[in-house]
Amino acid sequence: MAYDKKSWSEFRETGLFHFVNSFLHLFGWAIVLSEDDDGNTEVFPARTDYRGFPQESNDRAYSRVTEFMRKEFQSAPAEAKTESKAKKFKGKK
Repeated sequence: MAYDKKSWSEFRETGLFHFVNSFLHLFGWAIVLSEDDDGNTEVFPARTDYRGFPQESNDRAYSRVTEFMRKEFQSAPAEAKTESKAKKFKGKK
């Protein structure tokens, strides 16, 4: 599998959206996700004056990232073995 497409909603729920924006805030940038009443989503980069988030918001997001990692990385060893086999296969002629 090259990729598994996910929704913006799922990305936000994992806490990863917050994590990415925390990093971008260091440089005065952010990824903005806007959803209208009809459910249409617009995502774009923007300049911002923000430099970080309130502690309560960080705590919530880091808990979500931790939970995401706990669930997702249980399969990491098996996926790594599969990827290693694929790389070996591609290298053979």
